[in-house]
Amino acid sequence: MPVRKLLPRSFYIHPPDVVSRNLLGKLVTHRLDGESLTGRIVEVEAYFGLDDPASHSFPGKTERNAVLFGPPGVAYVYFIYGMHYCLNVSCEPDGQAGGILIRALEPVEGLETMARLRKLPANARPQLLTSGPGRLCQALGITRAGHNGIDVTKAASELQFRDDGYRPEEILATPRIGITKAVERPHRFVIAGNRFVSGKLSA
Repeated sequence: MPVRKLLPRSFYIHPPDVVSRNLLGKLVTHRLDGESLTGRIVEVEAYFGLDDPASHSFPGKTERNAVLFGPPGVAYVYFIYGMHYCLNVSCEPDGQAGGILIRALEPVEGLETMARLRKLPANARPQLLTSGPGRLCQALGITRAGHNGIDVTKAASELQFRDDGYRPEEILATPRIGITKAVERPHRFVIAGNRFVSGKLSA
């Protein structure tokens, strides 16, 4: 098995679009009850803080969105539609808001547990596990109460982002989806041809 290097804080200090592209192909791992639930990042969206009307940090720093203002490399988890959690990671230098929404993963290990957490049969199609931001949080057992504010750059953290050397052959940039503001910006990034991407590839 290739070495899985923990991504350092310096990885996240760049603008959201740069970090987004660099995150594609990396691994998200959640250690849950002694088991590693792991997926490869195949779809992300970049959010640009105070300059981005679609960003949670656009109105300014609040108790809810404080994680996005730094330091970089910290999990920001929010609840949406009264039913789904969404996983983000902060970027930009400390004090400057920025974040990346993890939209879809290709499941790598812990698939049976992922299916159980998703309330699906153990042999459920892998695409049903982690294709979509709400699905992947449910499959990995990620919640706001349990994981918002976790420093993903620490070796002791139960939630981590790691690099096993995989590099996408082609990355596509498209408009973000599921939002109503700044919808024209091409700040959604996907691994071209990956079957676990959660949505359409054009506006």
